[in-house]
Amino acid sequence: TNIGSILASVNPYKPIPGLYNVDAVDLYRQHRLGELPPHIFATANECYCCLWKRHDSQCVLISGESGAGKTESTKLLLKFLSAMSQTSLGAPASEKSTHVEEAILES
Repeated sequence: TNIGSILASVNPYKPIPGLYNVDAVDLYRQHRLGELPPHIFATANECYCCLWKRHDSQCVLISGESGAGKTESTKLLLKFLSAMSQTSLGAPASEKSTHVEEAILES
């Protein structure tokens, strides 16, 4: 669930098919925060949009206990932001993955 730009999520400890795929990235890229069900991509999109609107740095705080999914949440945020940056550069869909993106996501 979310309250404004605060997202409270629970680690299901199992994969949920389709929840974080390219279609989900495309879906949340096209909507503002609150228009679709709560999702980490909605939070990432809000951050990305505010970065461009305000021309100021943005911060995402991810917290939780050990095993809560902080590392996975970080990877998902970076996945969304890298997809958005590739789209803003006008890269074709076949070239949306770059060496820089891969290095960031692997980190």
